[in-house]
This record gives sequence, structure tokens and C-alpha cells, in this order.
Amino acid sequence: MTTKKTTVEKTKRTTTGKKSKKASGLKLKLVRSLIGSTKRQRQTVQSLGLRRIRHTVERQDTPEIRGMLTKVAHLVQVIAK
Repeated sequence: MTTKKTTVEKTKRTTTGKKSKKASGLKLKLVRSLIGSTKRQRQTVQSLGLRRIRHTVERQDTPEIRGMLTKVAHLVQVIAK
């Protein structure tokens, strides 16, 4: 009986650590300066991982990232991947 339990636990460990191959991503590029933007917009751009103009990063396509992009859509360009 204990062997079944350990087999199930091993199965759970291996399956939870895998990443989905179908996870799509977004390529983001900062195209406008942060001069004149609000503190909140600067923090959002920083949390997206963008540091300077023409800096490009890749992020997963999640609702959280999409929400951040709507707040700073006038500063950031989404490049088709």
C-alpha cells in the first residue's frame, strides 16, 4: 500500500514541474521616453523589464501582462513573435 502512495507522489512531482509547450509569449519594445510620464507608468514599464528606449524583452502572454500593457500602450510596442 505504501508503494502506491510513493508512486503517485513521484508522478505528481514530475508532472507539476513541466512547462507547457503551447505557452505563447509576447515580445515587448519600449519606443517612447518615460520623461513626462507618471510615476505609476514608470513603475509599470520597469516591472515589465524594460530599461531604455529600443530595449526588447520577451514575456509570457498572461492577463497580468496584458493589463500592464494597456496602461502603458502609448509607450510600448508589441512585436509579433
